Amino acid sequence: MLETDRFAGHRGYRTMFTPGRLTVGLFLPLWQYTGDMAGMAGQGEVVKLADRSGFAAIWVRDVPLFDPGFGDVGQVYDPWTYLAWLAAHTRHAALAAGSAIFPLRHPIDLAKQSASIDHLSGGRLVLGVASGDRPAEFPAYNVDFESRGERYRETVHLFRTLLESVKPSVSSPLSRMQGVDLLPKPVSGRIPLLVTGRSQQTPEWIAEHADGWLVYPGAANADGTTALGQRVAAWRSLIPGGEFKPVATNEWIELVEDPRHPPTPLRGGFVLQTGSEGLLDLLHRWQEAGINHGALGVQHGRRPAAEAVAQLAEEVVPHFPAPAAPDPQVPVW
Repeated sequence: MLETDRFAGHRGYRTMFTPGRLTVGLFLPLWQYTGDMAGMAGQGEVVKLADRSGFAAIWVRDVPLFDPGFGDVGQVYDPWTYLAWLAAHTRHAALAAGSAIFPLRHPIDLAKQSASIDHLSGGRLVLGVASGDRPAEFPAYNVDFESRGERYRETVHLFRTLLESVKPSVSSPLSRMQGVDLLPKPVSGRIPLLVTGRSQQTPEWIAEHADGWLVYPGAANADGTTALGQRVAAWRSLIPGGEFKPVATNEWIELVEDPRHPPTPLRGGFVLQTGSEGLLDLLHRWQEAGINHGALGVQHGRRPAAEAVAQLAEEVVPHFPAPAAPDPQVPVW
């Protein structure tokens, strides 16, 4: 496959993605919210440790509202505010969203926020974008749930138009603009967009319009990895011109101290309890399946997050080093 030079100068993209190689990221939050924000204290120091230790990316989630029926509050913090905080407290890792819910936000706001974070971080933002899967959030925003796929496509198109054009002429169901511009523009000219799952789109649309694909991993066993590899290969066969487009995935883990503890699915397979050796085996299988980045979340583990992240930094991350990123094109704040 040919590697595009579209993101040759993008620090975040180059830190996360190289053809044929896998890097490791850290998914926030580090602890589960249980009704008391005091329980979230201490995340900053762990994030800084991850940034110093070679994690390729720090990931945040976008869950606007707590739906008790869904049972997952996400990271509690607003993702854009959190990304701004991360931009100020990290220097090396890419800052990634997994994923921004595009149909719920206006593309002007999405573009302005994204480009601002990109500048404040020195060009490190990589944006996962999703159509949303929590029906209760859509009437709260007065957005129709059933038409979110169409709104998603229009938002992606307008997002790119605003950031990659000067004084664009826009006439769409979401915006009408003439003679005005949106600033700032992205540091390296474009912000990478990773389409999450299907996002109500066809594989052909994703292959043509996405800068990468964020997929669900499936079962953490040999059969699951084989199926994942087949999905990745089938999608890449649709990419016009054989251009390299990365694929990322994630796993929630409970990392135990014993490195030889065998991988054991918990909570219906939602969490993987494993020692570092089993985790390394899984990550190597992901790499062989064509995955370029694996984000790991430790919030469901019983150990303190600082211990789990330190163990990942010592026993796992060095096996999947992040490539050197280009120098920032803007001052790092």
